[in-house]
Amino acid sequence: MSSLTYADAGVDIDKANALVDNIKKIAKQTRRQGVMGDIGGFGGLFSLNLSDLKNPVLVSSTDGVGTKLKIAFMAGRHDTVGIDLVAMCVNDIAVQGAKPLFFLDYMAVGKLNTEIATQVITGIGEGCKQAKCALIGGETAEMPGFYKDNEYDLAGFTVGIVESDAIIDGSNIHVGDAIIGIASSGLHSNGFSLVRKICFDVLKLKIDDHIDDLGKTLAEELLTPTIIYSETVHSLLKLFPIHGIAHITGGGLAENVVRVLPQACVATIRKGSWDVPPVFSFLQKAGKVEDREMTRTFNNGIGLVVVVPAKKADDAMASIRAVGEKPFLIGEITPRKADEPQVQLV
Repeated sequence: MSSLTYADAGVDIDKANALVDNIKKIAKQTRRQGVMGDIGGFGGLFSLNLSDLKNPVLVSSTDGVGTKLKIAFMAGRHDTVGIDLVAMCVNDIAVQGAKPLFFLDYMAVGKLNTEIATQVITGIGEGCKQAKCALIGGETAEMPGFYKDNEYDLAGFTVGIVESDAIIDGSNIHVGDAIIGIASSGLHSNGFSLVRKICFDVLKLKIDDHIDDLGKTLAEELLTPTIIYSETVHSLLKLFPIHGIAHITGGGLAENVVRVLPQACVATIRKGSWDVPPVFSFLQKAGKVEDREMTRTFNNGIGLVVVVPAKKADDAMASIRAVGEKPFLIGEITPRKADEPQVQLV
């Protein structure tokens, strides 16, 4: 028997090294003040400039893209899920007032396809540019036999920073505050197990089918990337007191807004007060999904909720429009009765 190599076992080190060269080029496009060194070291280096902060607090988040990746595999399109990956992490720290500093990714594959991996990491780079954070490192793990050909899993990790007395934790929310919803771009990165059940098991659709109700192909709709809200949040923070922010991910409005509410408050949200993208009515009708299930599975058109003093609501909405996002006045904070649910859609 001839001498065996790691490549014979399914791990191609030369391919991995070529991918690192591609990643270095992408990472350079996201470089910001504080980054030290280049991709390829054992750890990513970032120098903190704390001269403008009295009591800095680091805020971190890690997340993935979930089964939305299955849609990318089916469509053979991998350039948007990296944006989703960044969005799911940086949006979660933005709601606490933190500005993202840097990002790292983990990509696991069965057999490395350099073209696919480069597409994914190009998307990650684009997400980092949108969030104004640096891609400073990551890991691409080749694990033969663990994943199907041309399939992979993703995880992301971000660290941000905020002044201690500027942390947004919902404790300043009080009765009378206005609730502003900022539009999502569609499904974002949640509910895709149900989406796939409806589209492929119930409707028997193919990924490239054109859907008249949506005005586009199924792949185009389902792979629309998650909006990155971190810069929108920080533009608002410079102008207005923000009492609370919720990133509307899995669990929808009901299970995410409650995470920032004081016990004595109820978020009263008016159904019909915002534009619902057609993909949600399409899925609800096709899957005969009950209203309650829709509200606890999908964002239903609201990707971020911001709670502000009522007298600042109009100005805040004008500022949100000025940065290119779409706001809606969707409700208000009301007093809570004993054991009353804290989020009510009326």
